[in-house]
Amino acid sequence: MARISSGTLLSRRNAKLDSFLKRNTERAVYERIRAYEPCVVVSESVHKVYMHVVLSDECVYLTEYPPRTLTAAVFFGRVRDIELVNDLPDFLSSKDRERCQHMRIIYVAEKPAGKGRDRLRRNEGEGLPPAALASRRASHCPEITHTLQGYPAESQWMKEELPPVLKSTRSASCPNRESLGLQERVPHPPSQPPSFYSSSTPPSSPPLSEESLKTLESSQVTQRIGSVLSRLLRRDGVNIVAEKEAELHLYAVSEASRLYLHLQSSWNSFIIKSTLMLDPLYRRRCTASADPLAPTISVERTAHLFGQLSSELLQDGISTESLYLLLQELRTAAHRYIPLRRLFWRSSEVCAFLVQTLEDCLQGLSGVYTADQLLLSTLIVQTLAIMFRETEVEAARMSLLSAKKGALASRMLLALICDPQPHSRGALVQSELQALLTEYLDAACALLFELLLLGHETSRCFSADNFLSVGWTLRVLQPHPHLLSFIGYQAQRVVLVLSDLQESLLSPAQSVVLFQRCRLLLACLQYNNQLAQHLRSHFREEFRYSVKPCVEEKLPPRYPISRPTLRLIEQIQTRILLR
Repeated sequence: MARISSGTLLSRRNAKLDSFLKRNTERAVYERIRAYEPCVVVSESVHKVYMHVVLSDECVYLTEYPPRTLTAAVFFGRVRDIELVNDLPDFLSSKDRERCQHMRIIYVAEKPAGKGRDRLRRNEGEGLPPAALASRRASHCPEITHTLQGYPAESQWMKEELPPVLKSTRSASCPNRESLGLQERVPHPPSQPPSFYSSSTPPSSPPLSEESLKTLESSQVTQRIGSVLSRLLRRDGVNIVAEKEAELHLYAVSEASRLYLHLQSSWNSFIIKSTLMLDPLYRRRCTASADPLAPTISVERTAHLFGQLSSELLQDGISTESLYLLLQELRTAAHRYIPLRRLFWRSSEVCAFLVQTLEDCLQGLSGVYTADQLLLSTLIVQTLAIMFRETEVEAARMSLLSAKKGALASRMLLALICDPQPHSRGALVQSELQALLTEYLDAACALLFELLLLGHETSRCFSADNFLSVGWTLRVLQPHPHLLSFIGYQAQRVVLVLSDLQESLLSPAQSVVLFQRCRLLLACLQYNNQLAQHLRSHFREEFRYSVKPCVEEKLPPRYPISRPTLRLIEQIQTRILLR
């Protein structure tokens, strides 16, 4: 939940609202609420109303001030863009006008059920990830349907499954579903032509003529063809009906508001997770397979299991094989249990141990790596990256990383960078090592992406020169002997996947890595002159001529991450081509 600590980025806790949310949502949903803030709300149906904005990892909710009802306003699966508007709202007083933060959420509005579209609407959830399917079923009360993705584990964690997260009874404070202009999706049965063999045909009906039978058969065939074409068009990402965009405007009357940061972070997290869930292998790995009626794992039980795992990790003389197996268990459990990620940041010993192990694996080896070192380093970096997901409001995370002027964060950053061109040892061995190194460099980019997201939050909350900001992060990395080759490798990978050399569509996982790499390159171009100059001098021609003009062909429209990635590519090209 959103709690405050001196010097953190978190929202101030409101005891009355907190109690209301706890009473009206299931515990698993309540625990996934990231922040809330009072704002003036403007939409198509809400006109300058002072309300609480409640943010979870899937949805933006609105509730009155003081809270009486809870309404789903925007699901992240429908969001097109979230931006900070630089204006002075004329409906605010002069004092409030100057300190106001105006946030605009552009999203695809729900379409009302229409005649002739029932067959499309009945199947419109096909091919979508479970998180997106949840949005199709959302109501406008606290009982909004959510899903929590489970992750299988080869350990005791597997035995603890999450049940349905929402209360089965409707809250007494369920709002009028028209109160915020949100339309309820009422399913309509597809219209079926009367069947000659149907038992519902009245006995007194006259027999159908041969001409009528031919007409009926033609109608049925046409309907089947239309259904097949609809599915084919949807599968290829073709929009049959033009989508209507809507806007939700939030005015936070506070210079200290963190809502925009939480919105951006939640949206980034959502599009990454939703895109990865489109991969059948990833989805199969991440979907809980045990009995859904098993009891919910308690916070106490989670803490107990994490304590056991931590003590085993930190024991003296642990073998590399045992360490690897324990880290696999930790990574799997962290994927599945958000409370465990919070416990990780409250236990400084485990984080410091992982950073120390990463330093021992990769540093001081002059580019000579072994398979064991690369495998273990990749697992450590992947585990650390997962721990950053959806823990922005965990005060212990900021406290740990900012302690002693960012000492642990500095070590993590410097341990992360490695030489992307290891020394040759022979064709076969080199090929195997290069594959492992490529996997590590993908994981390193993902963790650096998380640290840069933290830096963006810090830059907005404090001075741009403050530690943990984006500028500070890049300055910490600047003395590293392999930084330029590391950033150059990330740029080469972006050019490669967007050039004619790779003609196939990107997989969901490849699209996520591309998005993360683009965020990294854009940060280098924006916040560090040396890195910006290096990218311009070495990759200007590649981005001018090798990156295809129609990069949309590489990123399927059905990927939630495609549109934000295309915007990043456009920004990178604009900046890198500057003289």
